[in-house]
Formats: sequence, structure tokens, C-alpha cells
Amino acid sequence: MNLLKRIFKKESLNAYLDNDKDLQRTLTVKDLLGLGIGAVIGTGIFILPGTVAATTTGPAVVISFFLAAIVCALVAMAYGEVSSTLPIAGSAYSYGNVIFGEVVGWVLGWALILEYFLAVAAVSTGWSAYFTSLLAPIVKFPAAFTGPFDPSHGTYGNLIAVLVIILIAFSLRKGMKTSKKYENLLVLMKIAIILIFIVVGFFFVKSSNYQPFIPARVHGAFGFQGILTGAAMVFFAFLGFDALSGSAAEVKNPKRNLPLGILGTLLIAAVLYALVSFVLTGMVNYKQLNVADPVSFALHHVGQNFVAVIISIGALIGMYTMMYTMIYASSRLIYAIGRDGLLPGKMGKINKDGVPGRALLISTIVIAVFAGLIPLDKLVDLVSVGTLLAFTVVSIGIIPLRKRKDLNHQGFKMPGYPVTPIIAALFSVGLMSQLHVETLIFALIWFAIGLVIYFGYGIKHSNLNQK
Repeated sequence: MNLLKRIFKKESLNAYLDNDKDLQRTLTVKDLLGLGIGAVIGTGIFILPGTVAATTTGPAVVISFFLAAIVCALVAMAYGEVSSTLPIAGSAYSYGNVIFGEVVGWVLGWALILEYFLAVAAVSTGWSAYFTSLLAPIVKFPAAFTGPFDPSHGTYGNLIAVLVIILIAFSLRKGMKTSKKYENLLVLMKIAIILIFIVVGFFFVKSSNYQPFIPARVHGAFGFQGILTGAAMVFFAFLGFDALSGSAAEVKNPKRNLPLGILGTLLIAAVLYALVSFVLTGMVNYKQLNVADPVSFALHHVGQNFVAVIISIGALIGMYTMMYTMIYASSRLIYAIGRDGLLPGKMGKINKDGVPGRALLISTIVIAVFAGLIPLDKLVDLVSVGTLLAFTVVSIGIIPLRKRKDLNHQGFKMPGYPVTPIIAALFSVGLMSQLHVETLIFALIWFAIGLVIYFGYGIKHSNLNQK
């Protein structure tokens, strides 16, 4: 077999289903909504509506959120169809292997490793900052252990960020049957806190703050163009729903429950983002909201200081649940790649609790090192590269997937085929083209390293060599 044919050799669905049989199918629609909302609604719900309204859209930020949700829904429908047709662990990595071939799957997996690891590491440092700030009146943490390894500035590691990652990994080690109740409770608490803001804030809404609803175009912002720009900016607030597809091998009735979980997550997120945006811009004139914590600022502005403290707790819970879902998804991704022999160390091994323990351990160690020691401010944009690449390939993958006669297509189907998959893929490519040049260059370097590993190790040890 020549090299080109070999690297595009496809894995069979039945082989994956057989390999994943030791994972326990315990997740229901409710659990998937808990994971999805946990990932999608983080601290951004307390920040983005204010800053985007102040700089780009005015009160019309509500429309921007709905437009972004519509575009995200196209990609979510693609994930819904692929995950219900291929109910296997590994998300876009495994889909790429089955639909396009091993090398495509590897590139997607390598991209998602970067996305998940950096996303969790970045959010853990934010969690650490919020936590130390909230407890500052009671406990003062040593500054030396609240930042990356940078002795010249007096910091030697972010201990709190590392500890919160270890705590989440500890809760995941006994499997989703146990830990999903804990995650669902935290998500309900987070939604309750968001609803408290919406209800309390509603009583302080002034109709005059909505005038004009769409401010006149000025300095390259506002107007109808501002709404479109704002939609592109808030699009990233919805990222995380794709991580649900990584749980496919642990979902009861995946053909029904996965599409409901993915699309339900987006719908709930869109409604909550829009309501927060509407109330926030009604409480305070949009011009005043270009601050680091616009929701807390608005509550202080109307004298609701106690509710502002509750919002800070909500932000902590939001970040925690996001990290929980992403650490879970990263461990399943590492498991899937190890299951295929492309990573060493028996990463594809399932323990007696039905959990890929080695993959979870490695994910935790790498993320903790990133969070505790490495400055991440210049790397977080790379999260978007991995996400958008996966969005593009999964969306366009609907077309060859539909043509496969060896697969069961009885589950959810993306409406508007073949136009909608193409639109979803084009939009994802368009957003990728808007990322900073430095980000794209670093991403190319990351992919080059990945290909070196694939051709140097993965292709030789792949299970496909035995088929």
C-alpha cells in the first residue's frame, strides 16, 4: 500500500463501537444539558454583553447574540447528525478517521488537544484570580503562588489554578455515573444565579437606556454593521457545545439524546445570553459598560451590592463547570487517540470504573503544568483555531457521510442538506481567517509538530496496520 493510500485509510464504525463497549452508557439528555451548559455558559455571560454593547453594538447586542446562535446552530446540527450516526468516543478526531481517513482524524485530534488543554488552563487562571479576589477581605494568599513561573516578577506558580484542576480530575475519576449529579447541581446553581440577576435587574430597567436601540454608525462601530461585527465577537461565547459529542460512547440512546443535548444547550444559552444583554443594557446606558465586570458594575450602579457578590460566586461556578466539561472531553479525546495506537502508554485503557484513567491522568498533568507555570495570555487565541478547524471538517463531512451505505442514518438529519453544511463550513473558515496572523503562524507550527509525531510514531503503531 502506498503512503497516500495508507494515511487516508479509514477506520470502521464497528471497530470503534467494539473498542468503546467498556465505557458505561449512563448519560441522559438532562446530563448532556448539564455538561453543555456547563461548558458554554461561563464567566463570559457576565462580561461579553456589556463590553460588546459599549464598543460595537449598543443595546442591539441582543440581536448579535441571536445571530451568532443561529450560525452556531448550523454547526451544532452538523455535530448532531454526525454524533447520532457515529456514537463513538473522540468527537471530531474519531469522525475524521471514519469519514476522511486517519491523517485527517489525527490533525483534528491534535488541534482539539490544543483547544481543550489551553481552554482549561486559561480558565483555571481566571478562576484563581476571582477566588483570591473574593476571599481577599478574609484570607490573603501569597502573591508568589498566584501567577506563572516568573521569578523576575516574584511569582513561582499558580497553586490555586493547579489545585482546582486536580479537584475536578478527582471528581471525574469514579466515572460519570457518580460525578454527573455533582456537575448537574452546580449548573442548576449557576442558572439560578443568572436568573437572580435577570429578575433583580429587570426592576431597574429604564426604557430611556434603549434609545437609540441601534446607535448611528461612528468610528467603525454601531449601526447594522456593528450588529454583524458583534455577532462575530459573541460567536465564541457559544463554543463548548462540540465537547458533548466526545461523550457519545457514554450516552444512552445517542441517536436521540445527543442531538437534543447539543441543540438544547445552544437554545438555553442563546435565551440566557439575550436576557442578560437586554436587562444589562436597560439598567445602565451602554456607553458606561466598557468595564472589566459590567454586570457587577450595573448592580453596584443601582445599589444592589449584595447581588453583585452573588454574581461573583456565579462566575466562579461558571468557570468551574466549564473546566469540568473540558477536562472530561480532553480525557475522552486522549483515550480515543490512544485506543487507535497513535499515542504510547496504553492511553486507550479503561479501568474497572469504566473510566479511561490513564488518559485522565495525563490530561490533568499537562493542563496543570500549563495552568501553574506557563503565561497563557498570548496563547488563548489558539483555542479558536482548533475549534473552528473541527467545525469546518465536521460540517463539510456531512456530505460524504450521507453517501455512506454502510452506516445507519436513522438518527437526526441536518435540514437543508447539502446547502446548510456548506454554509456552516464557509462561516467557520471565514471566522478563522479573522484570527491574528501570529495565532495562525503558531497554529501551523503546532500542526507541523503533530505531523512529525504522526509520521515518526503514530503511523507505525496504528491499529490500522493490522487490518
